[in-house]
Parts: sequence; C-alpha cells; structure tokens
Amino acid sequence: MGEHTYEVEVTWSGATTGYRSYSRDHEVLAAGRPPIPGTADPKFRGDKSRWNPEQLLVAALSECHMLWYLHLCAEAGVVVTEYRDSAIGTMDDERFQRVTLRPAITVTEPGMLETAERLHVDAHKKCFIANSVNFPVGHEPTIVAEA
Repeated sequence: MGEHTYEVEVTWSGATTGYRSYSRDHEVLAAGRPPIPGTADPKFRGDKSRWNPEQLLVAALSECHMLWYLHLCAEAGVVVTEYRDSAIGTMDDERFQRVTLRPAITVTEPGMLETAERLHVDAHKKCFIANSVNFPVGHEPTIVAEA
C-alpha cells in the first residue's frame, strides 16, 4: 500500500510571560482547508469555544471508524442512510483510558441489520487510527431499519 504523509501546521503567537497570562489559542492549518481554531482544554486555561487536542483525537477515531464502516457497508450491499456518532473519550491526568464510539445508524432494510452490526468489528480492525493508539477503542452501535 505504501507510505502516506499528512502535513499540518499549528500556529500560535503571544507572550509566555506567566502561566496564567498567555493565550492557549492557536490554529491548525493544512493546505487548501479552512483553519481549525484550537486551544487547550478549559481545565487548562483554554477557550471553551475552540477545539482542543483531546476532542480532535476522539473526532479522528470516530471519523476513521465511520469512513471504514461506510466503505465496508457499500461493499457488502448494506445501504446506510444515516450515521451519527456520539463518541466519548475518557482520560486521567496523564493519558486517555478509553474511547467509546456510539454510532446510531439507519439502514434501508431489516434484512441488513445483522450484517450492519457485524461490519463494526471489521471497521474497527481496519481503522488505522484506532490501531495506532495505546488505549482501548470500543464501539456500541445502535442500528435500525427505516420505517
């Protein structure tokens, strides 16, 4: 498959004149994409209206799983019409302890439910971000067929 590289730039400016006085606000940039306004977690003096790295890690895990899942569903003939994940990450003062993905999925036919459930296991195995972290990433899907 080969090597893939992903380039981002993180920019910050200000003055670190004291722990309580410097801004944690920064931007995450990549060529041709809108900037992501970043900050520290509000517990660490960040702005609660901006994204923090912990949220972005949970989002990356959720997105990776979703994209693999949709790919596998398309290959298996499972027609997904809606996918919404309410992912949650838990960490202590030093590291993440776990991330749980909780996707709510709608498929077109009741006969697709069993396969749709099983494909979460395969998507988890293929998610390269989940395979790169040193904490458990679980999934608790809810799958329904359209009425």
